[in-house]
Amino acid sequence: MTRLTLLVLFLSALLPVELMARPKTCSYDTYQWSTHEKRAVNRITVVHPYSEISEEEIDPITGCTVCQEDQVELALPGIEPFRVCKIVASNIEKALRDSMNANVPIHTVIGYRVGKTRGEVDKNGLRTRFSNHSFGVAIDINPEHNGLYDQCMQFNPRCRLIRGGPWQPHTEAASLSASGSVVQRFKQEGFLWGGEIRGRQKDFMHFSPSGY
Repeated sequence: MTRLTLLVLFLSALLPVELMARPKTCSYDTYQWSTHEKRAVNRITVVHPYSEISEEEIDPITGCTVCQEDQVELALPGIEPFRVCKIVASNIEKALRDSMNANVPIHTVIGYRVGKTRGEVDKNGLRTRFSNHSFGVAIDINPEHNGLYDQCMQFNPRCRLIRGGPWQPHTEAASLSASGSVVQRFKQEGFLWGGEIRGRQKDFMHFSPSGY
């Protein structure tokens, strides 16, 4: 078991009964990402009995689901409220509050949003797997200063910014860094940073159990 899985099991035992009670319905708005059109397509609203949740609708690491009924809203000072999975909400809130108390400028946090933006591409060029944001287990911090780059095995001036704002950790206090308090605090809670993921992308705003 991963450290986050153990934390989830421990925290689940402490959650109030009303938070752990299984809802009757699972509902969410979702879409697929078109690699051909470079945009979200096939937007739909899904509603079905909670007892009929499929394997693809459940995060295998935490047990969080894509259902909006399993999400809770977090409201921190100076930040627009956002939603995350109730199982990991306390971990995320503690890491954010500790970072803010350490005077780290946190202006924007984006959490739960459901969409198939990962996985294999089907014959129509559509992604086939839910993102970690879909389960409410990922957040983006200060995207305006922590962009998503591709063509970027290791960060350098030739990396291509494809979403968010420029990453400038040496000159911008709201840009995150591997040695900074935000990244270190989230690692203590079992989350990995998208700025350290392997592959051609670096997602400097992003935190999740897997980093992706």
